Amino acid sequence: MRAQSAASAGDTVFLRGGNYFLNNTHVTATNAPWAIVNRINKNGINYLGFPGERPVFDFSSVKPPGWRVTAFLVTASDCVFKGFDVVGAQVTIRAGEAGNTQSECFRVAGGNRNRFEHLAMRDGMGVGWYLTSGQSNLVLNCDAYNNRGLDSLSMGNVDGFGAHPSAASGSGNVFSGCRAWFNSDDGFDLIGARAAVTIDRCWAFYNGYFTNFTSSGGDGHGFKAGGYGRNGSAIPSPVPRHVTQFCLAVRNRVSGFYANHHTGGLNWFHNTAFRNSVNYNMLSTLADNETDVPGYGHLMKNNLGFRASTEVANLGSSNDVSFNYFTLPVTIASNDFASFDESLLTQPRQANGVLPNTAFANLLGSSDLVNAGTNIGFVFAGVAPDLGAFERGLAMPPFLRISRQDSHVLLSGQGGWGGGPYHLIASTNLRNSAAEWALIHTNRFDAAGTFLRTNAATPPDNRFFRVRLP
Repeated sequence: MRAQSAASAGDTVFLRGGNYFLNNTHVTATNAPWAIVNRINKNGINYLGFPGERPVFDFSSVKPPGWRVTAFLVTASDCVFKGFDVVGAQVTIRAGEAGNTQSECFRVAGGNRNRFEHLAMRDGMGVGWYLTSGQSNLVLNCDAYNNRGLDSLSMGNVDGFGAHPSAASGSGNVFSGCRAWFNSDDGFDLIGARAAVTIDRCWAFYNGYFTNFTSSGGDGHGFKAGGYGRNGSAIPSPVPRHVTQFCLAVRNRVSGFYANHHTGGLNWFHNTAFRNSVNYNMLSTLADNETDVPGYGHLMKNNLGFRASTEVANLGSSNDVSFNYFTLPVTIASNDFASFDESLLTQPRQANGVLPNTAFANLLGSSDLVNAGTNIGFVFAGVAPDLGAFERGLAMPPFLRISRQDSHVLLSGQGGWGGGPYHLIASTNLRNSAAEWALIHTNRFDAAGTFLRTNAATPPDNRFFRVRLP
């Protein structure tokens, strides 16, 4: 807050690394029923973690009795928040004391065109990032995890990310490259949103569980895209069509992708669901916002699922669902995929904040799911798009280095898909076709996507080497 008072539009505030411990004396405003710690209301200021350092703002001692807590209330526009952690946001109101006991790490209430990048909202009791009004805000490469309520009421309020624009003017809000896991309610929640929201290339896993995989009592959906409460209340006209694309949902307690009684249908493109109780639940409601019916009006293309108790639920007949794993003549088995090692999901992000490049749920070249999709306008690598969230062949290839030590050739590489298989092949003739190169080694990249292989070499050893993804 001191930095905001000193800065003006166009300025950058650098936040030095270390732990910053907040308490009740740092509450700067109240807006019943919220107590607000950082009230960001000046436009055009950048708040950035200092290069090479990671600030951590700890709100575990901010416990004003009888108030919800908002760690950062953003009503400003054109600001950037990047490169720091928000931990320990508290809930102090118990069930029975109020009708809602929700707190938030970030709440956007009227701010427009802000960017929230490479942030972590974790280990607390509040929603990670939450919007009630504002347009064209971008939440990029952020994580929200290990957030759980105080008791049975607040457990069902704590999502990783929520966007709930209250008017049609609140358009253009996007989640991209974000992860949500071990949140007591849902990973991503768009209930009540009156303007279309896009969720792009995000991962949601383990939501609705505590870290020991016992039920939190919350809803437990990975992506809850839409709906208006199924209570007979008025719905917006027109009803927005949210877009969920290139997303991954793994082992969420109830469903991976959930339409949540939405009226009129939603857009679902290139998603992958694995090991959720229900992978895709497309439940809809009639225009009365009260009568549940099998999903209608959904547009679903190039989606993939595997190993759910129920793969697809509540999907009616009036949907466009061609070119999905449940409508195509494809066979899905474990050997279609490079890895299902769930430890890869929580690997550290890349230095620039981008999601880790892992093998999880990536398709092997031998799979009949490769090139099985249909062109809906996204870039693809083969003769047709692949099914699921990860298009084979678009990522940069791993980098191979060759050196020599005594009578050995050292082959090392980086940039591979973490935890995924690789083949080392060799040839004395660079002009030979790939099929003519000899396979000399098969192994897996480590979790960071690197490998090291020592190969005996007797001079003169005039060979060429390649690393190949199977």
